[in-house]
Amino acid sequence: MIRDLAILLAFSLPVLAVDGVAINVTTGKPQAGVDVNLVQPSQNGMVQLGKTSTDAKGQFKIDKQIPPGPGLIQATFQGTTYNQIITPGMATTGVQVKVYDATKKAGVAKTMEHLILLEPGIENLRISETFVLGNETNLTFNDPAKGSIQFYLPPATGGKAQVVITAPGGMPITRPPVKTPTADIYKIDYPVKPGETRMDVTYNVPAADKFAGKVVASGAATHLVTPPAVTVTGDGIEPAGQEPQTQANIYTLNAPDYNLLITGIGSLRGDDSAQAKGDDSGSPQVEIKKPRLYAQLFWVLGLAFGILALGGTMLYRRGTV
Repeated sequence: MIRDLAILLAFSLPVLAVDGVAINVTTGKPQAGVDVNLVQPSQNGMVQLGKTSTDAKGQFKIDKQIPPGPGLIQATFQGTTYNQIITPGMATTGVQVKVYDATKKAGVAKTMEHLILLEPGIENLRISETFVLGNETNLTFNDPAKGSIQFYLPPATGGKAQVVITAPGGMPITRPPVKTPTADIYKIDYPVKPGETRMDVTYNVPAADKFAGKVVASGAATHLVTPPAVTVTGDGIEPAGQEPQTQANIYTLNAPDYNLLITGIGSLRGDDSAQAKGDDSGSPQVEIKKPRLYAQLFWVLGLAFGILALGGTMLYRRGTV
């Protein structure tokens, strides 16, 4: 009883101050000059509670009261913000916030997977392009001039697309596509921290039985996916089988430019009826909760691609013996 009361009080009482140190993981030392912002989520967005900068020893202290509920420390260093959640009952003294040196060096962030999903409806063709970036270094890749990735948007989109980014250990956030000097090529200006970062670009164009796209330089093979009832043919693409669980059709893109002839309509998101009726407005939509199947689709397809690659390697080796 007493213990339960103590826990309840810990969750309901405000926190009076937060202090700690910013550690630069790249150097292994405390980091001076880190901007530290203490915020708390609310129904109206993030509410700023206090801010400061780390001193010569990398230490910081914010003498501000955190109302009951979780808080968030945002540490900004070399153009990148690193988050540390403060949950109710968590110690707020001696908090360690990790930051990393930033670099524009090519190869620090690598494209591990690149998928393009086509979902034709009666009125709209929905395209979802997924990039999974891996960073196995102790540096953060940050190149505002070129962006973390670049991608093609058809002129019919007017440069409008929904971009959702999921950083390592973070929640999905949205960012606008940024135009580059090259016609119809856009970028995502978002740092790639150590670990795995996923970037999803979704847009709609008017329904048609033809679609032309481009793949901007990518370090990984690009696969195109369609629902079971949808098939595509054309230049720069070849069939690569079906995914066993969803029966999705998988294709490999062999050229940076591809021209497709599309047959059929369908969706892998569980909302085929909306697509078929043309209920999709054509503007980017924020999906609060996707169907369970679609949430796991990327990993299921990734496994299928791995099996296909392994089979191809075995056949190649057998042919060279």
